[in-house]
Amino acid sequence: MDAFYASVEQRDFPALRGKPVAVGRPGPRMVVSTASYEARRYGVRSALPSLVAQRLCPDLIFQPPRFEVYKAVSMQIRSIFREYTDLVEPLSLDEAYLDVTQDLKNVRSATLIAREIKAKIKTETGLTASAGVSYNKFLAKIASDYRKPDGLCVIEPAAALDFIAALPIEKFYGVGQATARKMHANGIATGADLRTRSEMELVHLFGKAGHYYYGIARGIDTREVTPVRERKSYSVENTYVRDIVTNFERITELYRLEQRLFGLLERDGVSARTLTLKVRYNDFTEQSKSRTFASEPWGFEAWHRCTAELRQAFPWQEKGIRLLGLGVHGLVPPAGTADAHSETTTSRGSDKRVDSTFSSPVELTLF
Repeated sequence: MDAFYASVEQRDFPALRGKPVAVGRPGPRMVVSTASYEARRYGVRSALPSLVAQRLCPDLIFQPPRFEVYKAVSMQIRSIFREYTDLVEPLSLDEAYLDVTQDLKNVRSATLIAREIKAKIKTETGLTASAGVSYNKFLAKIASDYRKPDGLCVIEPAAALDFIAALPIEKFYGVGQATARKMHANGIATGADLRTRSEMELVHLFGKAGHYYYGIARGIDTREVTPVRERKSYSVENTYVRDIVTNFERITELYRLEQRLFGLLERDGVSARTLTLKVRYNDFTEQSKSRTFASEPWGFEAWHRCTAELRQAFPWQEKGIRLLGLGVHGLVPPAGTADAHSETTTSRGSDKRVDSTFSSPVELTLF
């Protein structure tokens, strides 16, 4: 979908149409969730601090997010997908992979299916989507971003290698900013440069991801479209407008997180073996500490005791706290047990991207 949240807001509130809109809230601790294309012309983008966005675009209109509305529209769009194939793998509310090798309507053309789906989305929701068509996930994803907004890009097998060769490394799906900088430092600026490197060299430079980079440089991506993905974790986190500085505030805010997180576990009837506490300080450094239990807790009171133990063992620093998060992984059904007990502690500097159990954070801003 094209600027999904912002486009929904402009659809539902005509006064916003044609104006620079950011879904999010203004303030020193806030970030932009999505920006309309009018705002993007000024450099406003997702995850940009709100204050920076306002400086770039003084006329920027902030619109509070309405996630229940976005989810309802997303379900409407997915129902359109399923008219054509049962193999739909959602990546988020606004994006999905479709395998149309065997299409339910017998259209017999992935390109025609993409055109039909785009037209149906426009008719039924009033929103525009961009589609990428190719023979694997990597190329389809790249193609879907190539001609936004309202785009349709087809990368046929015969053209794939030339397309990849000319592609800047920053445009490769799966290559983040830090990795792109490292690639440039090693003389890799395009797909053609990446293709000159051996698999062994790429693994040496980038670890296991090197295997993936070696394959996609040659148009190889064997991942299948997987309609049902097993959930592996739950997490919640809060970003605060005012720093948390006292132990009382710390305990209070963690208790609020416990209630939200373990309400989700109770709703889904699961427990977990590992609990993680995540902290981001006011200088943007981060710490996290995990504890894995020999017998997973059941019920809020049991989890509360576990959280208290983890909080007391956490190596708190004498800094204001900007963000707190709680997450669990190693999910188990009722009556499951684990057979080990361990602890790990990690620290991350402010210049490093965080990859943790917090894969699907639910954010709440508290004043």
